[in-house]
Amino acid sequence: MEKWVNGLANLIWSDALVYLALGVGLYFTVVTRGVQFRYLAEMLRLLKENKASEAGISSFQAFCISLSGRVGVGNIAGVATAIAAGGPGAVFWMNVMALLGGASAFVESTLAQVYKERVGNQYRGGGPWYIERGLKMKLFAVVVALVVTLSYGLLVPGVQANTIANSFQSAFGLKPAVSGLIILIPLALIIFGGIKRIANVADIIVPFMALAYIAMMLIILLAHLPALPGMFALIMKSAFGIDAVFGGMAGYAISWGVRRAVFSNVAGAGEGTYSSAAAEVSHPAKQGLVQAFSVYIDTVLVCTATALMILSTNMYNVIPPNAAAPLVEHLPGVAAGAAFTQAAIGTVFPAIGPGFVAVAIFFFAFTCLMAYYYIAETTLVYLQEKLGLPGKPWFLKIVFLIIVYFGSIQTANIMWGLGDIGFGAMCYLNLVVILLLTKPAAKVLRDYERQKQAGRDPVFDPHSCGIDNADFWVEYNRRHKR
Repeated sequence: MEKWVNGLANLIWSDALVYLALGVGLYFTVVTRGVQFRYLAEMLRLLKENKASEAGISSFQAFCISLSGRVGVGNIAGVATAIAAGGPGAVFWMNVMALLGGASAFVESTLAQVYKERVGNQYRGGGPWYIERGLKMKLFAVVVALVVTLSYGLLVPGVQANTIANSFQSAFGLKPAVSGLIILIPLALIIFGGIKRIANVADIIVPFMALAYIAMMLIILLAHLPALPGMFALIMKSAFGIDAVFGGMAGYAISWGVRRAVFSNVAGAGEGTYSSAAAEVSHPAKQGLVQAFSVYIDTVLVCTATALMILSTNMYNVIPPNAAAPLVEHLPGVAAGAAFTQAAIGTVFPAIGPGFVAVAIFFFAFTCLMAYYYIAETTLVYLQEKLGLPGKPWFLKIVFLIIVYFGSIQTANIMWGLGDIGFGAMCYLNLVVILLLTKPAAKVLRDYERQKQAGRDPVFDPHSCGIDNADFWVEYNRRHKR
């Protein structure tokens, strides 16, 4: 089973997907004229908008839900595996992918707002909606909704639960079965409370956990200040294959850096589109900009924090894929993952290193699970509506909780392999879709810029932009007499 799962994951995550993700990010950076760089100050301003309604959550809450899905075990264990397989140069390419991926995140989240709809008392939207309404391909939209539901409902959650269980066992000696219950009980209380409860929990936990983790990084770096110039030189030389030790690993550095960046910040995979559609905003580009900023928080700050702690303390091993022996082995016998980060923090805080990382992983992964459930429920609602399936998605809650508990007691390799399969499948589908929807996304951005230049707070009128099938906005403008 494990061999089959990892074989399929490696097939999906071939160089084709790595370079597709890079290429799409570069393409949208050019098309939008670097929207993720030009509007950085605007992103920060928009985060302060706190408009919510009976049906919609605030832009900041949507940002926190999206960030809770982005900031997970990939930021701690995933970064370590990227360094172990790709060398220190993987850190450089991870950040390149993040900077380019900001444009992809802007496009997909803007599209999610354009083509969203109101289902009952909630806003719903995301990949299947903009495929059906933007591309006018209902059957394809149903297929994508099915893939997303299976991925976030069955394949991906186990990665987060498994990493929590492993870190708790390492730090506190807890059995995985006990850790599974620690995850399960609060998660059940939250997801049975719906999107509002998920949003309220996310906008409390997410900022706190990110700031605490960044603060720990700064302490570790200050304690190893003399090593920093050499560390940054090592990252750059390794990224381009000119380091004496890692000279032949440039290809691995690109592949694993991009792979873990996409797994972590999921820019272009469509994950952030579902919470983006739930936000109450006056113009779709606003939420697109907010979600572009979340990529920076996830990768440029949190992932890089992990990488710098590991590299500055030399608490890592490098074992290229299919290599007979480690290229570098600073931690003999230690497998790549959260143990690298625990060892790095332990150089300054030997008593609390494992415990701090275990707690960080719990919060990172737990909030991820909240976001995953919301996404799976959203796409299941879409499938029920389009296929005429009866009932409410309460059974998904039960299945999801079972999968989470099952993931906590399984081997790490199987869980990471299943997660890679789920994310890889979604990436292929969504990256192609947003490429096909370049024109409406570009029209929305131009409309936003035109209104900003005129000194107005932008409001969205799909007719003036020449965009069809944005029925929610037509009705919204009619009700508000715009």
